Amino acid sequence: MPELRIPTPWRAYTGGQAELNLPGATAGQVMESLVQAYPALRPHLYNPRGELRPFVNLFLNGENLNTLQGLDTPLNSDDKLLLLPAVAGG
Repeated sequence: MPELRIPTPWRAYTGGQAELNLPGATAGQVMESLVQAYPALRPHLYNPRGELRPFVNLFLNGENLNTLQGLDTPLNSDDKLLLLPAVAGG
């Protein structure tokens, strides 16, 4: 199963777990597995239309999914996904 790394701010919603192995053949399916297992995360990751919020970044083996096929990007069982919130401020 692909591995999904959870950033520190969202680990409170995963029982403190930093890495999760979740089922899914695509990045979107892994993300859906995540919010099914941890429903309190859904409003932090998705807008009311079910789209990823603009500040949510997802990387596959170091490459931003926006440069690939987005949530439709196919995954291999040994792939590593990294979920990152955008950081702003000054």
